Amino acid sequence: MGKKVVLKLRQLSQKQKISLRELSLLSDVRHAAISELVNGKRQSINFGHIERIAEALDIDDIREIIDLIDVDDEE
Repeated sequence: MGKKVVLKLRQLSQKQKISLRELSLLSDVRHAAISELVNGKRQSINFGHIERIAEALDIDDIREIIDLIDVDDEE
């Protein structure tokens, strides 16, 4: 078994009842970048983006945004 970092941006935007486009505007992170993060299309994470998203959503605990999960080696 291995580990994988996952971002919970879709769940957070749904919980806060805002679209990903609104999240983009609130955080000043390009919509394309947020979309790529949500869809797992990015291999790296810009901590500046995470900081701005946390600030926009009034989040103090990074664990609300990022999670570390177990994955099968076959994936």
